[in-house]
Amino acid sequence: MKNIELLAPAGSLKKLKTAIDFGADAVYAGGKEFSLRAFADNFTLEDMREGVEYCHARGKKMYVTVNIFPKNKDFEVAKEYFRQLESIGVDAVLITDAGLISLCKRVAPSLPIHLSTQANTLNKYTVEFWASQGVERVVLARELSFAEIKEIHEHNPNTELEVFVHGAMCVSYSGRCLLSNYLDGRDANRGECVQACRWHYNITESSRDGDPLQMEEDERGTYILNSKDLNMLSYIPELADAGVLSLKIEGRMKSEYYLATVVNAYRRALDSFYKGEFQSVVDELEREVRKVVHRDYTVAYTLGENNKTIAYNSGQNGGSHEFIAVVNGYENGYAIVEMRNRFRVGDTLEVLSPTDSFNKQLVVGEMIDAKGNIIDDAKIVQQIVKIKTELELKAGDILRRKR
Repeated sequence: MKNIELLAPAGSLKKLKTAIDFGADAVYAGGKEFSLRAFADNFTLEDMREGVEYCHARGKKMYVTVNIFPKNKDFEVAKEYFRQLESIGVDAVLITDAGLISLCKRVAPSLPIHLSTQANTLNKYTVEFWASQGVERVVLARELSFAEIKEIHEHNPNTELEVFVHGAMCVSYSGRCLLSNYLDGRDANRGECVQACRWHYNITESSRDGDPLQMEEDERGTYILNSKDLNMLSYIPELADAGVLSLKIEGRMKSEYYLATVVNAYRRALDSFYKGEFQSVVDELEREVRKVVHRDYTVAYTLGENNKTIAYNSGQNGGSHEFIAVVNGYENGYAIVEMRNRFRVGDTLEVLSPTDSFNKQLVVGEMIDAKGNIIDDAKIVQQIVKIKTELELKAGDILRRKR
């Protein structure tokens, strides 16, 4: 069996490095134009060049999203953009629009093309069609079951299939949303989504002039368009059996802490699956993805029809743990850390790491600030402190604390 790719979001160059360092096989990023996450930090061409170099030096890949729904005026700019992406060695572009696919093939013929999930691909014949047009990989719509994915794979064994496995879901069909544009003038299909589906709504019956009837919320609340978050970590064996080649994590606008936690959990899940040890670690890793901010989880439609995908009651769960500090290095028995949330001597901190230090604990003892003073309270944001510990932590490790 071919190893499954773990594909992570990269909303910035720093997040790209976090994703790779915590175990992603590939990342996807957007440029300043043509991306459906216009409000992520996104990448300049120089950032992309550095990102490609960082990935390739570690045997990893970088894909770039060019997945807006374009208008006539976009094509002249897109022509040069595709050429630039090809020249810096991007491993593939994710495109939705047939016109952009045709343009890319013509002006950047060596640039592999992946079909974005925005194309709403739901069946084996559509995958077959896009493969005939030179598309190497199809990111399937989120509205499919395992059985349907497997049938698509069996009909198209030479076309790579990618599916979303974790993160925010859109209440609209595979992300084709008009609500943001209607309510706020920001077009989700051109990267400017205001996330109107996450708003709290009050509903009024207005047909009775002068005497509108207010509809009361029930115990579940009135977040009537707020989808639960996707979580497929426990179903990696089923995804592999269905022929999925790439597992995609959503979240180009999520924090580095979120990204490190989720990527690390899926990396460990995949590695344990290859070793035949999946069932022995899956419960622990399920607890991992609940340590970060998230909405109630769902498996969407993978097991069949599902009418329980809306999180009626609230926005997001705060997660069981909070981000305390990032490790910058380790010297002479001290971890050098940069504070993110206040901590004190005596606090028990947990290590998030791609190494064997994962989930080990340290009790904060001696602390020294940047001026060499012994302190008992790290309360200045981004303060650099040294913590005495026998754990030889690595740069990039994260310290967190149970809430």
